[in-house]
Amino acid sequence: MLWALPAAADGEKAGEFDYYVLSLSWSPNWCAATGDAQGSDQCDARHDHGWIMHGLWPQYRRGYPSFCRTVERPPSRGMTAAMADVMGTSGLAWHQWKKHGTCTGLTAAQYYQLSREAYGLVNRPDVFRRLDQTVKLPASVVEDAFIKANPEWDRDMLTITCKDGYIQEARLCLSRDLTPVPCGQDVIKDCRAKNAVFAPIR
Repeated sequence: MLWALPAAADGEKAGEFDYYVLSLSWSPNWCAATGDAQGSDQCDARHDHGWIMHGLWPQYRRGYPSFCRTVERPPSRGMTAAMADVMGTSGLAWHQWKKHGTCTGLTAAQYYQLSREAYGLVNRPDVFRRLDQTVKLPASVVEDAFIKANPEWDRDMLTITCKDGYIQEARLCLSRDLTPVPCGQDVIKDCRAKNAVFAPIR
């Protein structure tokens, strides 16, 4: 799954960033738009995926680092496979380490642990798991549901994105110690769609 923020210059020094963006993807939408055509195992109904973790991304106040120079060893196959329960596939876990994890200054094991911890801090709204058919809705409805489920968040800490007519992701901005913080201006641009597609869990 490779939905991401706009690219920035590659090769920055690891550990130099201002905050994190935790990106959660609604798996049924990604599967309908991309994953089914790729034959991704993430889209098999046996997994029952809803909001999964796309990634934990180091972020500058404007822009973000990627593919950073690091002395840390890459993750093993076992490490990436162990992340599939929250990330959908081991391939996504590998890609997220290579593009974003290398910029944290952490080891691969620390990055995955921090990512899992960040994912666990989010109350993912149950209402979307109860859908029994595809619906069209404003992106603001998704934001409202996350705010209701996480009342300690402010709206400037969260943004909902769309892609190809689908609700794409919920992105939460977090400090280095995983406290919700206001997002930068280049992150906080919400989807303005009034009738974005939202598919039910398979």
